Amino acid sequence: MADLSTTYMGVKLKNPLILGASNLVTKPDVIKQIEEAGIGAIVYRSLFEEQIQLENLQMDEQLSEYENRNAEMTSLFPGLEHAGPKEHLYNVQKLVKSVNVPVFASLNAIYEPSWVEYAKELEKTGVAGLEINLYAVPGYFEMTGESIEDKQVQIVKAVKKAVSIPVSVKISLFYTNPLNFIKKVDEAGADAYVLFNRFFQPEIDIDKEEYFYPWELSNPKDHMVSLRFAGLLYGNLEGSICVSRGIYDANDVVKMILAGADVVQMVSTIYRNSPSVVSEILMDMNKWMDEKGYKTLADFRGKLSRKNMKDPYTYQRAQYVDILMHSESIFKKYPMV
Repeated sequence: MADLSTTYMGVKLKNPLILGASNLVTKPDVIKQIEEAGIGAIVYRSLFEEQIQLENLQMDEQLSEYENRNAEMTSLFPGLEHAGPKEHLYNVQKLVKSVNVPVFASLNAIYEPSWVEYAKELEKTGVAGLEINLYAVPGYFEMTGESIEDKQVQIVKAVKKAVSIPVSVKISLFYTNPLNFIKKVDEAGADAYVLFNRFFQPEIDIDKEEYFYPWELSNPKDHMVSLRFAGLLYGNLEGSICVSRGIYDANDVVKMILAGADVVQMVSTIYRNSPSVVSEILMDMNKWMDEKGYKTLADFRGKLSRKNMKDPYTYQRAQYVDILMHSESIFKKYPMV
């Protein structure tokens, strides 16, 4: 049987499958099934500074409601669903102690002092590493792309200086040149890069004439843009490469490793196909590697990256142009009536 073990930002994993940040971690029975199915590591769902600030504001508002109440009241305590960062930190620590695979924390803050403060607190839970989400949606025309990038690079430097555990950076695709930005983050000391954040976009209900946010899972093939960048990044960074979004089966995982990824994160396939899909993916990976004669992941990691490809234009615009020039073939797949 092939050896599926790997190393992700210095942390030893028994295989490259990581449960990405999600609400699945709130279900102990589901986590137990995922672990038994063979998952290599788990990312706990994100600690959001925005949510904490909102809850603090709600707390202040609800407490102020009781300033002039009398002794006949049944309760003086506001009913909040969450208890801020303390509850989150407690749950992270609880998961770390309950599973036998590495657990990574996830953080999405706003201000640099908050990034540092929460990073330190998450480190105390015993996690193997920290994933920081650099999520920026510009709301002002005056804000430049350069200013956003400079701020985010500074956040990476500050967090790395504040903690001793490895730090991965999960970024979006919406940079003028993602390769250039990732290189800056790499030089800032990041230990890994997660490609890419999945934004939840607003939708409009035309009957109610109002915005809403639909909950949608990623789809197969959503990983294709991540595949391209894994292939471009391999061999050019100090940190590890993690691919996210639309990883559904063993074929997807093998593709990512061939392109240059060290590990993959998956969530949607577990929601759709149950925790048992993890063991199916591992079994199919073993079968593929045995058929190909590969003993370890290192035997084929990056084999189809730009660095190792004979055709240097595989990941470049030239292939895009070639596809368009031969676009008539699409009618064979989708014949028009």
